[in-house]
Amino acid sequence: MNFTDRINRVQESLTIGMAKKARALKAEGKNVISLSLGEPDFDTPQHIKNAAIEAIQRGETKYTPVGGIAELKEAIRNKYIKNYNLDLTPSNVMVSTGAKQCIMNAILTLVQDDDEVIIPLPYWVSYSEMVKFAGGKSVFIPAKFEEGFAIDIDELKRRINSKTRVILFSSPSNPAGSVLSKQQLQQIAEIVKANPQVTIISDEIYEHINFDSEHISISQFQEIRDQLVIINGVSKGFAMTGWRIGYMVGPSAIISACDKLQGQFTSGANAIAQWAAQTALTSNMKPTKEMVEVFKKRRDIMVDLMQDIPGIEVDTPKGAFYLFPRISSFFGKTINGNVINNSMDFCSYILDEALVSLVPGVAFGMDDHVRISYASSEQELREAVRRIKLALSK
Repeated sequence: MNFTDRINRVQESLTIGMAKKARALKAEGKNVISLSLGEPDFDTPQHIKNAAIEAIQRGETKYTPVGGIAELKEAIRNKYIKNYNLDLTPSNVMVSTGAKQCIMNAILTLVQDDDEVIIPLPYWVSYSEMVKFAGGKSVFIPAKFEEGFAIDIDELKRRINSKTRVILFSSPSNPAGSVLSKQQLQQIAEIVKANPQVTIISDEIYEHINFDSEHISISQFQEIRDQLVIINGVSKGFAMTGWRIGYMVGPSAIISACDKLQGQFTSGANAIAQWAAQTALTSNMKPTKEMVEVFKKRRDIMVDLMQDIPGIEVDTPKGAFYLFPRISSFFGKTINGNVINNSMDFCSYILDEALVSLVPGVAFGMDDHVRISYASSEQELREAVRRIKLALSK
């Protein structure tokens, strides 16, 4: 069967692909430890689940407005007024079926054939595929492991031209866990202010998973608020991945265009999940803070354990729940009869030999790395690293 060029140029997500392989091995009865998916291993807090049950009992089971129920939009608006001093109206807020849909809405609204989207490395696996789907061209800004994956501001200045429409990044970062400093964000804001054709899409889905400081949002720079779309949601910070609620905050013209687009695709997000999200955003943050403390402890354990494996270089991430170690010292070597030439070879070997699922760095634009999620129990993490170390010593 013939498919369109549009779908043929889009590749399957390697994070989802590695998870599929892990599930297939598990179905064969093998004891696979999956460190490939970005999903908290915590249950959704009970008070949030109770809000969903209450919504069902009230009969909140009908279609919702395309851009979200008023109560959830108001909760989002109040959050950004309180935390970031944004002057928002409901027309600046939109709810979608996950933050991924929000990003896709924004890209399809802002990017067309031959437009350029600047994406700093390493990037979340879906960014470049979304740009490709929209007909745009991804322009990548290199980053260095030794510099904590900071954005090269001089290179960013050089890459902007008349075709640039969007700068797209996440902080805290998936996959590196790096966090952009206030100074870096201010430099980006100054560059964008000087280029009025450019819009920033700031993916802040890991807002609450910061280990060393409060979240720093680029929205604090008022001079670019007409050129800024913030992406967020409840999946990571509230352990609500399966509820599929994301949201975006931005100029009313962009929000209106995204609303029109979403109205022809999925329409409004799940009603019950929206009521649960409204409760998440308006209630006590204690469960989130407790979860983040556990992630911080796991991060420290994983950094110590991975640093003990010869040939693997690892830094200490400041946010999210990933390590992004450099593994290029293994390239060109043969381990237990397996030739390792790239991150895909490395991950395939570790999955087959150690029964541990990782994600190759090539999925994030940096082939000399792998992504390791530590959203698993301490016992599983210790066992996974033991297996990896053993497999690499053969």
